[in-house]
Amino acid sequence: MFAKNEGPIDRGIRAVLGMVALVAAFTLLSGIWQIIAGVVAFMLLVTAVIGVCPLYSVLRINTCPVKPETKG
Repeated sequence: MFAKNEGPIDRGIRAVLGMVALVAAFTLLSGIWQIIAGVVAFMLLVTAVIGVCPLYSVLRINTCPVKPETKG
C-alpha cells in the first residue's frame, strides 16, 4: 500500500525508543501517562516493523537508502 520510507537506522531508533516507552508504561508511569506511553510505544514499534511512517509520507520524508540505477 505505502512505499517504505524508513531506513535501517531510523527503524532501529524507533524500535529502541518503542521498547523504552513500553517499559516506562508498564513500570514507571500511571494514569493517563501510562496510556499515552503505551500508544506511543505501539506506534513506534509498528512503524519500525513495517518500515512505513504515515507522517513521513505526508511530509514527504524518506530515510531509505537510495538504490543505484542499473543500466542495461
